[in-house]
Amino acid sequence: MVKICCIGAGYVGGPTMAVIALKCPDMEVVVVDISEARIAGWNSERLPIYEPGLDDVVKQCRGRNLFFSTDVERYVGEADVVFVSVNTPTKTRGLGAGKAADLTYWESAARMIADVSRSDKIVVEKSTVPVKTAEAIEKILAHNSRGVRYQILSNPEFLAEGTAVRDLFAPDRVLIGGRETPEGQAAVKVLKDVYARWVPEDRIITTNLWSAELSKLAANAFLAQRISSVNAISALCEATGADVTEVAYSIGKDSRIGPRFLSASVGFGGSCFQKDILNLVYICECYGLPEVADYWRQVIGINDYQKSRFVNRVVSSMFNTVAGKKVAVLGFAFKKDTGDTRETPAIDVCRGLLGDKAVVSIYDPQVTEEQVRRDLAMNKFDWDHPRHLQPVGEPADQPVAVTSDAYEAARDAHAVCILTEWEEFRNLDYGRMYDIMQKPAFVFDGRNIVDPEKLRDIGFIVYAIGKPLDQWLRDMPAVA
Repeated sequence: MVKICCIGAGYVGGPTMAVIALKCPDMEVVVVDISEARIAGWNSERLPIYEPGLDDVVKQCRGRNLFFSTDVERYVGEADVVFVSVNTPTKTRGLGAGKAADLTYWESAARMIADVSRSDKIVVEKSTVPVKTAEAIEKILAHNSRGVRYQILSNPEFLAEGTAVRDLFAPDRVLIGGRETPEGQAAVKVLKDVYARWVPEDRIITTNLWSAELSKLAANAFLAQRISSVNAISALCEATGADVTEVAYSIGKDSRIGPRFLSASVGFGGSCFQKDILNLVYICECYGLPEVADYWRQVIGINDYQKSRFVNRVVSSMFNTVAGKKVAVLGFAFKKDTGDTRETPAIDVCRGLLGDKAVVSIYDPQVTEEQVRRDLAMNKFDWDHPRHLQPVGEPADQPVAVTSDAYEAARDAHAVCILTEWEEFRNLDYGRMYDIMQKPAFVFDGRNIVDPEKLRDIGFIVYAIGKPLDQWLRDMPAVA
């Protein structure tokens, strides 16, 4: 029996190992983490992350060949293959602060693997890491090997939250990078054989280590670039009277471009896009490529601009002030079908509204009040540290309420801001909502999921990203 251990029971490690266990019933798969609360969650009826289809996969395998444990050293020591899926936050101080990846947790994991290993191991990078991280890990393991031999592989994840289980079952590609030596290629084959249990061979790509590491950063940079591109066009659409949905549809019909990631919105979020682009920027600067660094930095610049532009539109439309006014925020997760709030645009929008002294009422079907308050109190980049190491203080006197449904959030509100594209927000009774709001009643649709004309017929003043402005908005300045 091949024994697999994954260090890190988060959004990547948990689902990935669950699917491997399901597809490879003859292999023992153990997910380990130092967080007792997180492991207890994986062993409970309510998993610590929400992902469609994940519950069924875990329940089929858990206790059979899938296990979750805090006994990190034991299971790492027993494993043949060790996946490392630990946090790689952006550094907040020192060399590269604000851009470079902090590899503290990765280095700690590597040293622990060296300490407890008594048999040869394949160590697999699953976290997103800078190019050449494998080389650093090799050096740590080699200098602490005590006769144990290691092969380092890069196997980056390309999961989209909300469809992670589906992505694991039928991936576009599985990428495995290894050393171009006989031992390195033998290790690549071991991991390739695991995925080949259910992934067609033509979708399993093998490369050298550095290509695999860079491919992950580049893929996320390209996806984020598409979102920033269409969001930049959305601002021009509002200025000219064009409709960004029509423009994006026309662009997407070009087979060279395609339709995906062309939905204008309040901005991108999630754990990877901004972090990986900042990492890419830092690497470019380190290798003497400032023009390339500036190019990718602007992708984040447009994303920040889109969020601030949205807040400015809210404030300027409401007589240039939201002080003391209740604003309902529908959606706090960074996208639908997940409870993940990492780098969600809702944080910056809420902070912008609170900075103008609004009273904010938030509803999201999958995000808890505790998480909302933690996020609003947290410093930038602190979210990517293990939860027990996150320095969080309670926000001082912030007028924020978290409600159990959308109508409660909107009651007596002056405006509704839609920040996550949950399906239930498409089907709300907006007539009922209009009746319980202050007048004039505003809807600011940051995801373009409602029909502006239908809402205007009800009586709302509607702003939708990149859509032609109604008369009220045309009469108001775009910037407060």
